[in-house]
Amino acid sequence: MKVLESISSMQRAALALKAEGKRIALVPTMGSLHEGHLSLVKLARENADRVVLSLFVNPKQFALGEDLDRYPRDSARDRQVCRKHGIAILFAPKETALYPTSYSTYVDEVELSSGLCSVSRPGHFRGVATIVAKLFNIVQPDVAVFGQKDAQQAAIIKRMARDLHFPVEIVVGPTVRDSDGLALSSRNAYLSVSQRVAACKLYESLQRAQKLVAAGIFQADRIIGEVLHSLTQSRKIRVIYVALVERDTLKPLRHLQRGRSLLAVAVWLEDVRLIDNIEL
Repeated sequence: MKVLESISSMQRAALALKAEGKRIALVPTMGSLHEGHLSLVKLARENADRVVLSLFVNPKQFALGEDLDRYPRDSARDRQVCRKHGIAILFAPKETALYPTSYSTYVDEVELSSGLCSVSRPGHFRGVATIVAKLFNIVQPDVAVFGQKDAQQAAIIKRMARDLHFPVEIVVGPTVRDSDGLALSSRNAYLSVSQRVAACKLYESLQRAQKLVAAGIFQADRIIGEVLHSLTQSRKIRVIYVALVERDTLKPLRHLQRGRSLLAVAVWLEDVRLIDNIEL
């Protein structure tokens, strides 16, 4: 496995792989790798000849007062994990290389990023779109793999790739859950034992919505109301939003559309922000 830090060395490596006729897959991460990331690596290996995993905690997607400084970091362990799982190149750039002092160019997607997480995290997806566009230009992947847990992010990246004509196929892997149903996330490391128990309410609430749909209930307000009721049974949880939206446009729905509906939730669990979603 090659470990590259400079942008020029990564670009040269990508060009060399393309000259050999190799298909490149990119798995963008902020590190603290877990089984959810590894499921994306597996998808990447199925769709390409060589896998590049990027490891960069992107400061541009954290607002003032968010958890940038305490975000989980363990680069030594991450490198071991990458070696074990067949990563061809680990790209770990420095912040100063990606965002020099004079940096002033950003990518804004304005439609899909107008709701859901954007309301409570203004500027977040601007930072996400910017770093992903930069990674596309640096790594030059044929395919890039993202997770369904971050459904709004995946939809925005798809739209950006389409609108800006990036020749990159976007593959979205399913959410990976722990045995208690909690979606895997690097931020789960923040949770105390009691918070972890409360966090399981997220998946329980989504399962409640599935049961309603199975019983023939398709009204959005009824589904959202039941999910809110389920979440607020825990005094540790403060709901940020519960939304039933069209899967691709993220526009709110009044009635469920079979095969095209996404139920998304975001909560504060005391001082930890968690998100989850499920397709209905």
